[in-house]
Amino acid sequence: MQLRLDALDGHLNKSLSQLYVITSDEHLLALEAADKIRRTARAQGYSERDVLTVERSFKWGELLAANQALSLFGDKKLIELRIPTGKPGKDGGAALQAYVKDLSPDNLTLITLPKLDWQTQKAAWVGALQQAAVYIDIPQIERAQLPNWIGQRLAAQGQSADRQSIDFIADRVEGNLLAAHQEIQKLALLHEPGKLTYEQVHDAVLNVARYDVFKLSEAMLMGDPARLVRMLEGLKGEGEALPLVLWAVSEEIRTLLKLKAGMAQGRPLGALLKEYRIWGPKERMMDPALRRISLATLEAAMKDAAQVDKMIKGLRAKAYSGDAWDAMLQLGLKVARG
Repeated sequence: MQLRLDALDGHLNKSLSQLYVITSDEHLLALEAADKIRRTARAQGYSERDVLTVERSFKWGELLAANQALSLFGDKKLIELRIPTGKPGKDGGAALQAYVKDLSPDNLTLITLPKLDWQTQKAAWVGALQQAAVYIDIPQIERAQLPNWIGQRLAAQGQSADRQSIDFIADRVEGNLLAAHQEIQKLALLHEPGKLTYEQVHDAVLNVARYDVFKLSEAMLMGDPARLVRMLEGLKGEGEALPLVLWAVSEEIRTLLKLKAGMAQGRPLGALLKEYRIWGPKERMMDPALRRISLATLEAAMKDAAQVDKMIKGLRAKAYSGDAWDAMLQLGLKVARG
């Protein structure tokens, strides 16, 4: 059965299942969920633990053997199977389907996976796991959700902060949830329970954000120039390849142009989004972005992108003076401001 992360505590207070699957790219939340299952298992007598990691040399017979092996002391056993790539292969898929049909009543199995892509989610072995297991798919904490998440974490340790302070934390931990957790814990060590001042938060929280080049388009689509500037400065500081940044931005501009053209022909936006495989958070951003950004702006932005490409290659570009990163910033701001 599918289980939301926020329902896990209530589930574990009632009973334990024989099989759990956790899939997520949010490593902190996946680790916390797995720890809750481990603690509950230990409390209910699962005193032995086998940990198997699927690597290149992994033999799937090891999983079947762990399930069938009897404990020397007659104890119940926790079997952890970690699949870091999320790709067990043909043999692994078959082994997992066979495994879930023959679960030992003396064992509890915990399988951890990264977030599975759309194609992998349709695989037969995934369907078998979803049918047999308590299946916990933990979504990413997006930037818009981060302030609420930070507020909840502060509340859990008896602290609170105003929106300015929470936004300050969010700006400095974006894309790095583990670091966010550590910074929030630091506030608990430094200050007593209660409401934190902006100065206390400012002095304690480090800038540990990690910026994803493919998230840059979100700042453009949402019309958030401040976040765009912060992300570009972060990418530059991290040594990200500027051609990759330009490619990501240019692809977003091309997509917006295609959507504009389709809508001009009378096609509904929903159908166009499906055609171009745009879903998730970005799907919700497209309609307001298309309303805000004019066709003329997008066409001019594509021409500017060609000029930035020339600068990256060391050729003279008429559109901009200064270095290529500055030109990249100007291009991004043009789209963000519409």
